[in-house]
Amino acid sequence: MKAIVYHQNGSPDVLKLEEVQKPTPADNQLLIKVYAASINRSDWEGLTGKPLYARIGGLIKPNNKILGSDIAGTVEAVGKDVRQFKPGDEVFGLMLNYGGGFAEYACKSEKALALKPAGMTFEEAAAIPQAAFIALQGIRDKGQVQPGQKVLINGAGGGAGTFAIQLAKLAGAEVTGVDNTGKLDFMRSLGADHVIDYTREDFTKNGKQYDLILDVIAHRSVFAYPRALRPNGSYFFVGGSVATIFQILLLGPWIRRTTGKKIRLLAVQPNRKDLVFITELCEAGKIVPVIDRRYPLSEVPEALRYLGEGRAKGKVVITVEQNNDKAQ
Repeated sequence: MKAIVYHQNGSPDVLKLEEVQKPTPADNQLLIKVYAASINRSDWEGLTGKPLYARIGGLIKPNNKILGSDIAGTVEAVGKDVRQFKPGDEVFGLMLNYGGGFAEYACKSEKALALKPAGMTFEEAAAIPQAAFIALQGIRDKGQVQPGQKVLINGAGGGAGTFAIQLAKLAGAEVTGVDNTGKLDFMRSLGADHVIDYTREDFTKNGKQYDLILDVIAHRSVFAYPRALRPNGSYFFVGGSVATIFQILLLGPWIRRTTGKKIRLLAVQPNRKDLVFITELCEAGKIVPVIDRRYPLSEVPEALRYLGEGRAKGKVVITVEQNNDKAQ
């Protein structure tokens, strides 16, 4: 089969389209013929090896040679222990090892996998999993957003951010989106009540406070965030610098004891229940998976470069054509 492979960390230039061995499903896995995959920030981090936590499992060189965690396609074969799906089913979900999706075929377990709704394209389905898990668990589960609360999303113009804006508005919150200059109108179009251009304004220094901050791209000192939180407010780190992670782990409990404000990491738990829930919201038109650009499998390097430069508005999707079939 064809796949986008890399043998060392670096820029998108290290990615190559190669012929590799088609995977064989284990007893608890499905073999999926991939029609679409989407790119996440985790793919960029895995490619570059930065921040350092992206090298877990492969400090010197990548352990998993194929990136891509969000896929949608058709089940071709199933292991003997698989009970929920059968060959021919159209499915989508998250690769639990956060790799293997940028290929014509992929193997994954039943966990965090769901049937693709008939009215949803493979591309739309592939745009959902990782970003939606982050947003749903950050806004609904951990954030427990209530009507009238003030929510700030840092990195709101990206994949997880687009879902987070919509979910926070659906919960009745007043939403502020933070991203670069080119995404301000885009965030407003998703429902953001206020927008901040991070190149011109620091949300931790403008005197405004929020009940919840969901931070997709954290890099500030841990002491900056309590300034932007209301009493008993919560801040959740989704991604960012290693320095910020360590500060949160070491000093977060102390900040909570002394200020009552919670500074924590968001530990995302992929599962089928949440995937089905967010998909039902999409089917009902309450949430929209936003696709900025589509690239063929051979152009994954260009797609990752576009995302890595911070230009992507919502999701970037990879379409995979096989045997003259096209992504629906």
